[in-house]
Formats: sequence, C-alpha cells, structure tokens
Amino acid sequence: MDAFQFYFPFGWEHIIGLDALDHQLFLLALMALYSWKDWKTVLILITAFTVGHSVTLFLSVVDWIRADSKWVEFFIPLTIVITAARNVFAKTATPQRLLVSYAVALFFGLIHGLGFANTIRMMLATDQQLGWGLLGFNLGLEVGQLIIVCLLLSMTFLITEKMKAAPLIYSKLVSSLALGIGISICYNRFPLQF
Repeated sequence: MDAFQFYFPFGWEHIIGLDALDHQLFLLALMALYSWKDWKTVLILITAFTVGHSVTLFLSVVDWIRADSKWVEFFIPLTIVITAARNVFAKTATPQRLLVSYAVALFFGLIHGLGFANTIRMMLATDQQLGWGLLGFNLGLEVGQLIIVCLLLSMTFLITEKMKAAPLIYSKLVSSLALGIGISICYNRFPLQF
C-alpha cells in the first residue's frame, strides 16, 4: 500500500501539472462539442480514453511494448490536431460519428499511455510492488483527469449558458484554438530534421 500512496501524486502531477499541456489540450479538444447535459457521452469518451492509456501504460511498464519517445512526443500533439480538426470540420452529430469518436478516443488513449509510460517506466521497473505502484499512478492520473473534465464542462456551461454564447460557435472556436496550438507543438516536436 506504500507504493500506491507514493505513486498516486506522480500520476496526479503528470496530468495536472503545467508540463501536461498536451494531455490537457487533448481533453479540451475531445470535449469541445459537449456540455453538462451530454455527461453520458462524455463519460463514455473519457472511459474509452482511460482504457486506452491504461492498457499501454501497463504493457509498457512490464516491458512488453516500447516506443521511441521522440515519436511518442510527436504523436501526442498529433492526436490533438486530428481531434480538433474533426470538431472544426464536423457538419452534424450522428450516431456513426459518435461511435467513431469512441474508437478514436480509445486509440488515442493508447498513444497517450505511451507518453505516461515514458515518465514512470524506470521507477516502476525496480519497484517490488509493481501492481500497487501502477494502480496508484493510474488512479492519480484519473482523479486529475476527472478534475480537468469537470473544469472544462463548467467553463462550457458558464460561457454557453450564463454568458449566452452560441454552443456551436463556442465549440468551433475552442477546437480551432486547440488545433492551432496542436499544430505548433507538432511542428516543434517533429523528430526528423531536414
């Protein structure tokens, strides 16, 4: 249980900290189309993302998969670009689009899990209580992620309900902002030099 208590803050800090902008920006892009009334959809999206990053976090920590960190650090902002672009260019919400969104969240969670794993792999590899440490780190991530989700939904509610901004315009603006920042991060992290 000591390992759980030790690793929980690492997971928390990895998603809440200032150096986690890419993960926070992905959550912003993922949720830009939704409000509090869409809580079931948001819950499924976040669960799909969580399942994805939990799987690759585990597989990476037990050393069953490895990825070059330069490419992982490039692909993470690419997930922001793709998610935000889907929002910007979306015409209408359909059940098929929602199913694709769940699959995309799951797949992109796999990529983000590799980023989390690069942070924690070496620490956990030498720990005798791997299971408790991994659980603590992952739950720290999840608590931080839920706080970010609640803050983003609250911001959306404040702007669209209280300030009466048009939800469609708000989601397009937020997605465009995430798209622009994501492109900039991709450019700065592109691993090949010309």
